[in-house]
Amino acid sequence: MAKLSPEEEHPVKAFGWAARDESGHLSPFLFSRRDTGDEDVRFKVLYCGICHTDLHYLKNDWGFSVYPLVPGHEIVGEVTEVGSKVKKVNVGDKVGVGCIVGACHSCDNCNRDLENYCPKMILTYSSVYHDGTITYGGYSDHMVTDQRYIVKFPENMQLDAGAPLLCAGITVYSPLKYYGLAEPGKHVGVVGLGGLGHVAVKFAKALGAKVTVISTTPDKQQDALTQLGADSFLVSRDQAQMQAAMGTFDGILDTVAAVHPLLPLLGLLKTDGKLVLVGAPAKPLELPVFPLITGRKIVAGSAMGGMKETQEMIDFAAQHNITADIEVIPVDYVNQAMERLAKGDVKYRFVVDIGNTLASAATASEP
Repeated sequence: MAKLSPEEEHPVKAFGWAARDESGHLSPFLFSRRDTGDEDVRFKVLYCGICHTDLHYLKNDWGFSVYPLVPGHEIVGEVTEVGSKVKKVNVGDKVGVGCIVGACHSCDNCNRDLENYCPKMILTYSSVYHDGTITYGGYSDHMVTDQRYIVKFPENMQLDAGAPLLCAGITVYSPLKYYGLAEPGKHVGVVGLGGLGHVAVKFAKALGAKVTVISTTPDKQQDALTQLGADSFLVSRDQAQMQAAMGTFDGILDTVAAVHPLLPLLGLLKTDGKLVLVGAPAKPLELPVFPLITGRKIVAGSAMGGMKETQEMIDFAAQHNITADIEVIPVDYVNQAMERLAKGDVKYRFVVDIGNTLASAATASEP
């Protein structure tokens, strides 16, 4: 039996922007999505954040991208249809979808509300869904998702600036909570002041911690202290500053996605301190063991969060007026945005205005 084209796989026509190969170049793409099942929620996409992971996937940096590839896992929109068994949301509600759209629902991790660690987790894009078709992300006109993976947006949550919280927000909130880093009286370091780092500062402060930003870039100090509310700023290349701060941190959240030395960061930790990695460098990092042994220190990792915790994070963000600092762009600017993102030229997150620009971009692309 001949393989169906993306446009023919499912009954409901869809339109988005996709990359066809490892060049990562995005262009208009016709495909399809499934009918709304009993447990499904369909929504019109209004905004979609651009995550650094999108760039990695577009270029197949990690070796498991599936093309054609529609990126986007920081997706916010308005519900247009719900299945007969959906109780979580109603038509007209504002909702979001983050990094995952499926899991086995029966393993130990799923039973503990940790779908993000399920061995059969299904990613929002470039993954294989239960029916054997490829998942497509939020650079598209609409989404249909099992209600388990829908996040309900509080009424006071800004949709465009709230979208990046569905990945960046939960990626920093989950380890701050799990590892007990962001509590009153704790001193937390945030390494890197990008899409993840700037949100980490906001969450850690709202959770009551003293926060120090650790960066190679002195120019980011003013933003860190005045705009984001960090308590102090440490230039990691300044040996005198680093030496003065040795042994003063309860924990450090490392958001850097490039190869970098861990030894100086481990030196900043107190005894029993925790260095938690949430950035994903393409190459292995060197792990010095001696400071771990002599300080009973921990190097740990964390990925996203389960659905229960993601809803908790969004509700907490709404209560504390936490959103991402964003630059809103039209969909036909996404390729330039990817180039700028690769150079770190964004403060601090691009968000694509899907609702207002996708249709006009489609018209402009017609011959």
